Amino acid sequence: MAISCKKTEATFEPPTEAKLIFKFKFDSTQTRLNNVGEEAPVAAGHGAQSPEMNFMSAHYVELAPTATTALGAGDIMYRATETTAGGENAIDFEKSKLVENDSVFLTVPIKAIKAGDYEYLRLSIAYQSLDVKFYVDTVVFAVPVKQTFSGTLAGFIGFNTYIKTVKVGDSVLAINSNKKQGFWGFYTKLTYGPFSAPYATTGQAPEGATTVVNPIFATSPIPQGSCVVTAAFKPGKLTITGKEANDIIVEVSFSTKKSVEWNEVVADGRWEPAKGESLTDMGIRGMIPTIK
Repeated sequence: MAISCKKTEATFEPPTEAKLIFKFKFDSTQTRLNNVGEEAPVAAGHGAQSPEMNFMSAHYVELAPTATTALGAGDIMYRATETTAGGENAIDFEKSKLVENDSVFLTVPIKAIKAGDYEYLRLSIAYQSLDVKFYVDTVVFAVPVKQTFSGTLAGFIGFNTYIKTVKVGDSVLAINSNKKQGFWGFYTKLTYGPFSAPYATTGQAPEGATTVVNPIFATSPIPQGSCVVTAAFKPGKLTITGKEANDIIVEVSFSTKKSVEWNEVVADGRWEPAKGESLTDMGIRGMIPTIK
């Protein structure tokens, strides 16, 4: 009796390479901190609000083994594209990666990371797109207007950024130059009854005013004008052996609690640009990197 044998070919999936994944989260209820990581109220004479974050971009990501590790002496995971097109070296905004809430910003093969224990994450924020509220108290065509409106704020808080153009709300602003930390663009569409008018402008927060939370400043300072936010990993150190079979996810949660701050002219807790209330701070108010 003849036996028929059918040849079958086995297929094998290549092993998946384990990765370290950084996912961004924005939290308006997270503790509001100052530059050295202490809980901070809003300064006297200032107003502040918790914005709704649309996008964020980072410029630099580093794993630091200890509180005494100098900036740059840890394992650098990422550095965004830079350019001298505007003169001095600057972040190239055109090539920045923008991510939304609860989205992956960076994926690094674990085999590319130096094995060891890492206590701190350092992450330099470059750009934020925020929706904010502002108040108008004026007269339009003999009609009193007292109303809260919404607008979009583009905040550049990296050390220096070369910006060709930036889309803010429905407006595209042509900049074509380098801008230091604290530069911002703003767009709104004012609608009141039958009246509707778009409005866009730019401005610059005071030098050194942007909050950069670094609880280990005493042992590992960061340069003035940078936005390298520092925080310890939770629930403990990040350990890399190089033999990991599964991905490691780090949820990086940023505090946006009253992170948009202005100098108040009218002491009512509302941002009123028409009254001369200028922005003073757009810095992230803390970071919690949690190992999942």
